[in-house]
Amino acid sequence: MLLTYDNIRQGFVVISAATCPLLFFVTAPFGRFSLSKDHVLNSLSVDGIQSWIFMELFSPVTFIHAFTQAPLLDHVPPISAPQGLLAGLFVAHYINRALISPLRTPSRSRSHLSVVLSGICVNFFNGLMMGTYLRSDTAHEFLSVAFRRPLYWAGVFIWLAGFVGNVLHDEILLNIRRNAKAKGKAKREDDPAKKGAEYYAIPHGYLYKYISYPNYFCEWVEWTGFAIAAAPVPPLTSPTAFMQHIHGPWVFVLMEILVMLPRAYKGHQWYLDKFAEYPKERKAVVPFLI
Repeated sequence: MLLTYDNIRQGFVVISAATCPLLFFVTAPFGRFSLSKDHVLNSLSVDGIQSWIFMELFSPVTFIHAFTQAPLLDHVPPISAPQGLLAGLFVAHYINRALISPLRTPSRSRSHLSVVLSGICVNFFNGLMMGTYLRSDTAHEFLSVAFRRPLYWAGVFIWLAGFVGNVLHDEILLNIRRNAKAKGKAKREDDPAKKGAEYYAIPHGYLYKYISYPNYFCEWVEWTGFAIAAAPVPPLTSPTAFMQHIHGPWVFVLMEILVMLPRAYKGHQWYLDKFAEYPKERKAVVPFLI
């Protein structure tokens, strides 16, 4: 079967919907859920920072290739200024996510090889999907007069708010690691069972007052804004109509929510179990709701 844009976007919707409930029971082994040193599968764990950079770079690289070379398109329209701006926003996000943020991280828990391989797969096809959509006739037509549409600029500013929020809340987590490292607490060398484990503490500030995962929430806001600017809202009249007309940017939003929600929920429970003083009024990922 030939790889097509429709295969990718519809495949992401189906796989994400099927995976979401499973992730409430199966925990991806990275971050605070990394495997212990004596775990039978720990031999397949790899450096957290290096593996993160490697797998995340697949998204901007395939995006740039798809946007500039359009390998999945039969007809390639010229690039308009609104398309170019959105492409720049996508790449800016991944420059921060794949390079700036991890290179500024003092330490990161090891990741299992399975996480890295699945991350490579998702990032490769997501970059291909997003770049293909933004260069397509559909995007070119939808964005032809985008600079004169308030909704386009509303989406761009929502993206910017989400991006800034994501960076701010990630910085709080980075400061916890920096402070721990400065005080010699980053590694629990006194406990052989936990040797090499990251130091964790209760984060405070900004949206951490309300939720445990404001970085996730802000990323959802960011890509929702991008989708508002970049693509028509898919119809909800029927599953068939939805699957036929949902485009890459909205697929990305849906995929992020379905995949990240279970991890946010389980991470929130982890905080509650680990810290007796953890604020009970905090929700997991959506203020006042979830």
